[in-house]
Amino acid sequence: MRIYGPNGTTLGTPAANARRTSSTGFSLPDAAAAPETRSAAPPKAAANIDALLALQGVEEDPVERRKRSVVRGRGALDVLDDLKIGLLMGNLEPSTVSRLRDAAASLKSSSGDPGLDAVLSEIELRVEVELAKAGRV
Repeated sequence: MRIYGPNGTTLGTPAANARRTSSTGFSLPDAAAAPETRSAAPPKAAANIDALLALQGVEEDPVERRKRSVVRGRGALDVLDDLKIGLLMGNLEPSTVSRLRDAAASLKSSSGDPGLDAVLSEIELRVEVELAKAGRV
């Protein structure tokens, strides 16, 4: 990703003093017109980082946050179903347990809707119980 703007860094400037000729031969620029040497300026990344941090702090759309919470809840329920099927078949796969841990971690954030948060907390409790049982086995 490239960010262009007043605080962006410049990698270099083209040599404006280089003479171009129409001949096909090689020629050097005049030694008297050599550009002065400048020390390299440090990049101005602090302002860019501040801007990114400010964007992360912007409140997101409540509808989008609710949709993501619903998707995370459905994903956790799907993993619980996979765990149930695996237990009924007699083979508990370690990948299912790791997916269950990931689902538990994703359910920690709030959706902003009290009813949905209550349902997600019940799903999270069930996931934590299954994790505790899987850790005992």
